[in-house]
Amino acid sequence: MPARALCLVALLALAACQTTAEPPAPAPKPEPRGVSVTPAGFRLPEGSGCQGDIARFRAIQANDLETGHTTRQVYDQIEAEMKRADALCAAGQSGAASAHVRATKSRFGYP
Repeated sequence: MPARALCLVALLALAACQTTAEPPAPAPKPEPRGVSVTPAGFRLPEGSGCQGDIARFRAIQANDLETGHTTRQVYDQIEAEMKRADALCAAGQSGAASAHVRATKSRFGYP
């Protein structure tokens, strides 16, 4: 009888492995809310020195605001920092202005 019991347990175990149910349908992808990606034609401004650094970071910020990747409050804070960088750049302190842009980017989590 132990052999029969063992055989019965083995058959029940194999029967349990046989399923006829279909796998669940994949979860639907969430619908995007508004624009969430950078437009295909987006190009960073060209330019060198502090003016180019400031223009490029401003373009990134405008794009992030437009796509919903940043808030108006954060955008305004960064813009205030860029005005300081503008003043340094206009005063002929290109290195200090570019350093200010880099520091601002770092402070707000940009590479």
